[in-house]
Amino acid sequence: MSSPSPFVTSDGLTDQSASRSVVVDGTPMHYHDIGEGEPILFLHSYGPGSNAWITWHKVVPYFAARYRCILMDLVNYGESGPRVFSEQIHGLHARQAKGLLDAIGIDHVDVVGNSQGGQTAFAFAYTYPERTRRLVWGAGHVGTNRGYRNEYLMAIEPEEGLRATLEVIEDPSTRNFERYLTVHIDDPALVTPELVEYVRSTYLARPDILEASGRSFSTPHDHAPEMAELEAETLIIWGRNDRMCTFEIGINALNLTRNSRLVVLRDTGHWVPFEKPAEYAAHVLSFLDGYPQKPTAC
Repeated sequence: MSSPSPFVTSDGLTDQSASRSVVVDGTPMHYHDIGEGEPILFLHSYGPGSNAWITWHKVVPYFAARYRCILMDLVNYGESGPRVFSEQIHGLHARQAKGLLDAIGIDHVDVVGNSQGGQTAFAFAYTYPERTRRLVWGAGHVGTNRGYRNEYLMAIEPEEGLRATLEVIEDPSTRNFERYLTVHIDDPALVTPELVEYVRSTYLARPDILEASGRSFSTPHDHAPEMAELEAETLIIWGRNDRMCTFEIGINALNLTRNSRLVVLRDTGHWVPFEKPAEYAAHVLSFLDGYPQKPTAC
């Protein structure tokens, strides 16, 4: 976006401050590079107008104090793309993430993702286990269409969040964007006119990316067998009030994933790091830093 963003980190960074780009497999990939230390790859939420910055800018200062934070726009989001594809979307995103890491000289990462970024995070972890230290994800699906999903016992489909998303794609009006965000974010006070305008303008800013996205197709895939073989130590973190991917998927993912633990935050919707940044960072950093060991006897 050419105009300054109203969404600034607590330490004064804007989405232009650490903006970078590199071409991966013929596709321009946009990312932010913030902080120093062991690298973390952050993969952002799904939805029209979503990008790495709006998903992660609130939590970056907590992590960048001691980690190098790589915030990547997924293909055909933000400033990454355009690219027309017909393949399994999370595999594509994971491959592009590996290419970006190769291009900037990073061998091993912790991978942190929310929503579609969460699905890409676990796809990266099972596809490139030799590149993955630890995995954090949540607010995503196990399968990529209803015919392949095995995560729901009680929730209904299509989810309310998906219906609101389709309304925006059909008619990207300010009113529809406001409804879409209100469904995805539990606290209505967070759905400000500035947020609505930022997300809507981000979605409409790149007609070439919109056109490529409309021509693309993600082939169906059930990730459950690969998730059962995940090697990385895993933290799953979810919003109890998620109306896009209900938290029972997190319970299913916990059952599927051997070396895992699940955190559920109440009064929290689909955009967990945006809604509860301090709490999200506290849980994730405790996991990444290593839980305290059993105290020795006095």
